Amino acid sequence: MRPPETRTPPDRRTLIPRPRTPYRACVMAQSRTVARRLSSSRAWFAVMSGLMTLAAAAGAGAQAPAPGQVFRTSQHDFRLEVVAELVHPHSMAFTPEGDMLVTERPGRLRIIRGGKLLPEAVSGLPEILALGRGATAQDGREQAGLRDVVLHPDFASNRLLYLSYVRPGPNGYGNLAVARGRYESGRLTNVQEIFHANAPGNGSNRSSMWGGRLAFDKDKYLFVTLGDRQWPAVPDLSRHPAQDLLTHNGKTVRLYDDGRVPKDNPFVGTPHALPEIWSLGHRNAQGMAVDPATGDLWQNEHGPQGGDELNLIRPGANYGWPVIGYGVNYTSGLAIHEGTAREGITSPTYVWVPSIGVSGMIFYTGDAFPGWQGDMLVGGMSGQRLMRLRLRNRRVVADEILIQGLGRMRDVQQGPDGSIYVAIDANVRGVDGAATPLYRLVPVPRGGSSR
Repeated sequence: MRPPETRTPPDRRTLIPRPRTPYRACVMAQSRTVARRLSSSRAWFAVMSGLMTLAAAAGAGAQAPAPGQVFRTSQHDFRLEVVAELVHPHSMAFTPEGDMLVTERPGRLRIIRGGKLLPEAVSGLPEILALGRGATAQDGREQAGLRDVVLHPDFASNRLLYLSYVRPGPNGYGNLAVARGRYESGRLTNVQEIFHANAPGNGSNRSSMWGGRLAFDKDKYLFVTLGDRQWPAVPDLSRHPAQDLLTHNGKTVRLYDDGRVPKDNPFVGTPHALPEIWSLGHRNAQGMAVDPATGDLWQNEHGPQGGDELNLIRPGANYGWPVIGYGVNYTSGLAIHEGTAREGITSPTYVWVPSIGVSGMIFYTGDAFPGWQGDMLVGGMSGQRLMRLRLRNRRVVADEILIQGLGRMRDVQQGPDGSIYVAIDANVRGVDGAATPLYRLVPVPRGGSSR
């Protein structure tokens, strides 16, 4: 069947109906709206593909690949090799010496050296709020704990490592913080907190969504994502904390590497605005990456029930949460937003309806999978998938599911040799829970054996 004609979302305010119908019907209606407004026929196919695989992805439990299983994609075939098993792994980074550093949400930074997980975690970390460490249990998947780890662009000479984590605070909820320290010989020293978010929770046991992704751009500025802390989107959408420049809820901030605020940030000197804010109107950005070819900063962020987004981040831009979007309320199935577009608000570059629970993302630059060079790889938690997106002129022109059904893909990273690594996070809310695999994608020649 030929897809309907598609067009760029209009600048004018576009209202969508608020039917009192079950969620399934709302999602189907919304998918038709998305298909009419996305910018290419390939994007329409992405929406339809998401709809067809929703039931399988949502209902399938995590399962290990069959021994020797080969994953066949349009350009490369590969198998998966288990590197290690960790507890709620969140993020990965690689040192010049070859250490692989992995954050575990319960508050540990682990070292994989020579393909082996060392028994001792890195010492010297700041105080972290996590389940089992004073945190109040949240009614959601995004629990407190240790989040991202990135290396300073000059790590080889200064040894500076950056961590995002939930810092202890009143009532067991806390707030997101960023610290840096010198990493040497399996320990952190000279640890300094360089940022502490002013992103108050909503006062309930649904005050999670801390954000916490970190990225350095080519000019060595540090970007940090902050979630909206699950404030309800009623009654006046424009008064939501994600739209309030006096809080960090639902924002991206831009800092010098020591936490100072750059003078050319878009809201420096603006009355009633926090000067470190770079962009606003986000729900919960869980992936962030800089395009090495253009220097562009990209993020993916969670929508509510439906409507995960991919956004090109510009200084001072408002990305609309919760005023515009494609999601519906989890419990009632009613539309949340006043529309899907509005003048003065930046529309997403790409939308997943239904949501895939977007997570870590990278631009691939290695030689192990040459056909993917320059492409974006995006993890999906609820969708249990690893996706490849091809961009041209800052638009998504093609997409492909590389892996699906093996578990909640929490992060994807590229190793020094061009290998691709994906971390699986367990679908449990316990203090620690079962260990889950960290996989490496191993290229398999076309026509190669599955053994």
